[in-house]
Amino acid sequence: MALRKYKPITAGTRWRIGNAYAEITTNQPEKSLLEPQKKTAGRNFQGRRAMRYMGGGHRQHYRIIDFKRNKKEMDAKVVSIEYDPNRTAFIALVQYTDGEKRYIICPQGLQVGATVCSGENAVPEIGNALPMKSMPLGTNVHNIEMQPGQGGKLVRSAGTSAQLANKEENYAVLKMPSGELRKLLINCYATVGVVSNSDHNLETAGKAGRNRWKGVRPRVRGVAMNPVDHPMGGGEGRASGGHPRSRTGKYAKGEKTRTRGKGSDKLIIQRRDGKKLTK
Repeated sequence: MALRKYKPITAGTRWRIGNAYAEITTNQPEKSLLEPQKKTAGRNFQGRRAMRYMGGGHRQHYRIIDFKRNKKEMDAKVVSIEYDPNRTAFIALVQYTDGEKRYIICPQGLQVGATVCSGENAVPEIGNALPMKSMPLGTNVHNIEMQPGQGGKLVRSAGTSAQLANKEENYAVLKMPSGELRKLLINCYATVGVVSNSDHNLETAGKAGRNRWKGVRPRVRGVAMNPVDHPMGGGEGRASGGHPRSRTGKYAKGEKTRTRGKGSDKLIIQRRDGKKLTK
């Protein structure tokens, strides 16, 4: 992926580092795979604000992505690589030999004209989806299922990948992007390769207006509020004493958020902080 550094023609472009979109081959999405997307602006069914700092933004269509890759043992040709406003990764439009078109998460290095396949007999090459029992150790994967047939749930953002570290009877051991070591059923499907748009985290918006285009309104700090609005509000001058906490008084730093005794604890070998959970 290539980044584009803008000349300081305006205040908004002075610090802007954007995406050059060198991999994108078309700006016209496949109409049959689009769905209308209604914005809520953070309001619930009563019309009352349930989430703050949401509203506005450009109109978007949702692209229907094939996370399941359930068209097995049939080759598909990559028709185009496209931008998706709903995710950080690029998406690839593939056309199967029977004429059906689908969108998939585009892995890094996938080119237009390449062939991808899904199934137990698929070769572990970039863009192919197969169960982890059929993959060699050390393979980088993304779009990983948590239950067989459920569809990919894990490792779908730009530039991420998990590594197949080991196989133990019915489980595959994966090293996740966070550093966590965990087990997943070995029959779960995953797609080979690293997710595209790896330099996404190096982009700089350059101006607040770009966030408004995304539907994000300005966020107000708790210490800038009145005591009636936030536990950290009030005080003379720029007082910001006390422990950082949420609007409801819940501590914002240091408190554990994972449910104690969660069922998946037995599948986690090592947490991302290095602590081991299983014996």
